[in-house]
Amino acid sequence: MTDAVRMAALEAATAEADPSSLAAGERLRRSFPAREVAWALTQASLRRRAEAKFSRAAEMLFTPGGLEQASREPVARWRAQRFAEAGVAEVWDLGCGIGSDAMACAEVGLRVVAVEADADTAAVARHNLALAGGGTVVLGRAEDARPPADAAVFLDPARRTARGRSWNVADFTPSWDFVLRQLAGERFACVKLGPGVPKELIPDGVQTAFVSHRGDVVEASLWNRLSVGSRAVVIGRVSAPTPTVSGALGPASPGQVHVVRELTPDARRPLEVRPVGRYVLEPDGSVIRAGLIDAIAPEDDLWLLDPHTAYLSSDGPLTSPYATCFEVLEVLDYDVKRLRGWVREHAVGTLEIKKRGLEVDPAALRRQLKPKGPNAATVILARTVDGAKALVCSRP
Repeated sequence: MTDAVRMAALEAATAEADPSSLAAGERLRRSFPAREVAWALTQASLRRRAEAKFSRAAEMLFTPGGLEQASREPVARWRAQRFAEAGVAEVWDLGCGIGSDAMACAEVGLRVVAVEADADTAAVARHNLALAGGGTVVLGRAEDARPPADAAVFLDPARRTARGRSWNVADFTPSWDFVLRQLAGERFACVKLGPGVPKELIPDGVQTAFVSHRGDVVEASLWNRLSVGSRAVVIGRVSAPTPTVSGALGPASPGQVHVVRELTPDARRPLEVRPVGRYVLEPDGSVIRAGLIDAIAPEDDLWLLDPHTAYLSSDGPLTSPYATCFEVLEVLDYDVKRLRGWVREHAVGTLEIKKRGLEVDPAALRRQLKPKGPNAATVILARTVDGAKALVCSRP
């Protein structure tokens, strides 16, 4: 079967309102062989799922596992720009999957060699990399690749088993020993891991960048040729142009660009523990993972609500890419009956529940509070220096 027939089937599948429906399959099988129809319908469904990750999803090809593991486009572009800014000219993606990181590297002008052990996935990567200007896709194991001495390497080891994702290094592909050798070697290397990486797995002498995209902590990447320690990298979208960002990664959507802000340990300072102030700040998840809540807004008077809870407080509003600010309307003892009365009295129908440091099921609590009415509020449940409190808040 020719690629032309397969792509024609994909075009027809893409035009279906619901490619996963039985009716869509029946219609396509009138014009195309069953095998090509199955492939095309799968691709059409994957493309729709991929729209949340990729601006060019409608042109790309995917595998189910590859789409799940693939870096989001703005995150891949941030990494590629880091390579370029470090003076790298060529990147070898050792275990490239569907090629999303290789695409980002090609798009910033780097030479790319993408290595993939699975033949079908390599074919997908070859198609996708061509969309980004091209590169070389090599069918083979990462361990057998021989990058030149001046090339950088990127690895995103697979760690999915039949039981789900695993932090057992015996389940990693390529092997964890191979990954560690790349980080310990002379060449520039970056390793992408999940944001929940156990600290004991992180080797000495690397930089660990915890990356969030639009509020989701999506990865921890290890870099061997940059300053050692943890970083929080926050990637979001703002209206363009913006003069105050540390990096811009377009395009996002019309009139917007993706921007990157990086929090480093340089501004860390001791934080006092005090009672709740007029405002409460919830640090971005990447900041919490990086252990840098004490580096947020060093010029402002911030303090902790509790030594072991990652909420900050202040007497003035704070706008920061590294934290969300809430105005405290009322401080209540954490008591479900009293909180339900407050919700009823203030006709709150839209209720956001946040919690940290307390064993609370927000969904179960919402049912107990029975929100009803036209108003909205945020309730933050947290340990404080004065005990467990329910902070009724609004966004300023």
